[in-house]
Amino acid sequence: MNRYGTSGPLLSFVVVLAASQAAFAQTSDRDRLTSDIASFRAKLDAKKDLLLSPSTDDMKTYAAYLGQKDRGLIRLMPRGKYEGVLSIRGAGAYYSFTRKTHEYGYGSDVGLDHRTLSVGFAGADFGFMTDLGDVPLESIGLDHPSLRFLVAYTPPTMIADAREEQRRRAHGFEVEGITFKDSARAKLDTTYALRSVNYRESDVLVALRVVREDSDGSLIIAWKMLKEFAKPDPVRDTEAQR
Repeated sequence: MNRYGTSGPLLSFVVVLAASQAAFAQTSDRDRLTSDIASFRAKLDAKKDLLLSPSTDDMKTYAAYLGQKDRGLIRLMPRGKYEGVLSIRGAGAYYSFTRKTHEYGYGSDVGLDHRTLSVGFAGADFGFMTDLGDVPLESIGLDHPSLRFLVAYTPPTMIADAREEQRRRAHGFEVEGITFKDSARAKLDTTYALRSVNYRESDVLVALRVVREDSDGSLIIAWKMLKEFAKPDPVRDTEAQR
């Protein structure tokens, strides 16, 4: 007996029971918190997808177009507009046409910054764009005269050549009277052709058209995959590395 009239074994049992109950309560609290976090995250993901998606009216307007193969309708956010609001890298300002994701760094093919569309964002990756004017996407195919260079182009395998292409595209250049650059001013009711080379990831030729601008500056863009080229090999520093 201790001075409280409780035997040693009984006291030990009471202490263990109390500790177990406290531990159970803590575990239950943590399980509930974990469940709450998962629930909040699911709700945030749903809100994120809603914010990134074209509107219901957009989807209805282009329902027939979207019913065809290798076509899509996306929303591009102005770069920096939703940083801290959207948790994905790039905050919705980029898009990959092969992986169909806004998440930056997964073969991103196009971006929006200060009402300018651009291509080529990391490492030795690069690309070219050209403004085709107010022409319907349905009229753009691999046989379009303005696309001959983009269709026939072969990406370099040497890092120095890839860097040279990056410099060339930044300044812009002409082939057969057609201007190509790494960016183009985003204009409503305008169609563009884009060749995006992401080493180790993808190499695509895409036609896209700006169909609407929303109140927050985001653009609704209809796109059509014209060709997926063979995945480009990693660039090398020297010929000896072949």
